[in-house]
Parts: sequence; C-alpha cells; structure tokens
Amino acid sequence: MLRAHIVQWFGSGGKHERFFALKDVSFKMNEGESLAIVGRNGAGKSTLLGLAAGLATPTQGRVTTRGRVGALLELGSGFHPDLTGAENLVLNAALLGLSRRKTMEQVERIVEYSGIGEFINEPLRTYSSGMVMRLGFSIAIQADPDILLIDEILAVGDANFREKCRQTLDSFHRAGKSLLFVSHSSSSVREMCKRAIWLDHGALMMDGDVSEVLDAYEGRAVMQQNG
Repeated sequence: MLRAHIVQWFGSGGKHERFFALKDVSFKMNEGESLAIVGRNGAGKSTLLGLAAGLATPTQGRVTTRGRVGALLELGSGFHPDLTGAENLVLNAALLGLSRRKTMEQVERIVEYSGIGEFINEPLRTYSSGMVMRLGFSIAIQADPDILLIDEILAVGDANFREKCRQTLDSFHRAGKSLLFVSHSSSSVREMCKRAIWLDHGALMMDGDVSEVLDAYEGRAVMQQNG
C-alpha cells in the first residue's frame, strides 16, 4: 500500500490529490423512517454510516443525530476475541450507552434472543461468524436505540435468524424508530425500506422512492456491464 502510494505520488509529478470518500452529500432522515443507502463498493456507503454513528467526523459540514444510535457496522465490531460472549456482551452494551444495571437486567433476554445458549461463556474466537452476528444484533436491538444503523450484517447467519431479525426490525419500525440500512441485496432493500439514496464515488446521485432509485441504479449498472 505504501509503495503504491509513493509510486502514485511521484508518477503525478509530486502532486498529491486529496481523496474525499463523500462529496457534498446532504440528506435528512425523518423520525420513524427506514432509509436505504445503495451503491457500488467504494461509493461511500460505509463512510456515511460511520459518520452517522459518530465514529468519524466530517472535514466539512456537520452530522446531526437526535436520540440513541445503535450501530452494526462490521461483524464483531466492539468485540474482543479473547473475551467470552458474556464479557463481550457487557462491554458492547456499555459502548451502546447502557448502564451496568440495565445490562444485567437484559442479559437473559439477549442470550435467549441470540440463541447462543451455553456458548455464551466461551471465548468469542470459538464462535462462527453467524454466532457473532447473532450476538451483536441481539445486544444492539435490546439496547432499544432510536436509530439503528446496519451495514450488510443481515447477510450473515442462518435463514431462521435472518427472518427473526426482519420481524424484529418490522416491530422496531412500527414503534416509530428509524433505520439506516446498507445492503447489496435489492430484495432486502425493497422489503425493508420505502426510500433510498444512491451514492456513486462519494456523490449523491439520487434520493427518492426505493423502487425508482433501485431501478435507476441497477439500470446504470447493466449499461456499464454491457458498455
């Protein structure tokens, strides 16, 4: 990576161009809305979620959120492989803003929802990717956030748990909570969201009805493949 950077720098005559993952992207998500972010790899989707989660700050402009934010941005994020599932549960709940007392009240419910069972006392490094996802989702949803950020994580795990997640997210939405959702699965986007924004190379291409945005995005992808 360093070598490529040096070659690029000298190859451009010593001029280094700044890279912006997002450029002049502006949108508002209303309370209780489920909003999808679509785009090719490298479009800026995960960067946008990171900004919304407060994990990064913009070089220009501002990000404003109201209410508790829960984020599932990367499989196992906030977890330590050498800690047990139970220890990671307490740690991750604290990162989501839950007090220790509130966490202890929720432990049995979280473990039951996740289906981890007796493995909750085993080191996380012994877990499958599906088990890690189930534990992470269970903690995040039981933390009762006002806004939930999800980045592709529902693509991991068995079909039964994915369906359980979707039912939970339906209840989450009916309770007036907001969902900001990134996925490459058009069917999941259409099922879970009524509105979508399309990013391409960090720029906002379209913001509107989920079907119209997906049709435009997928139509562009087909043209590029055939071109």
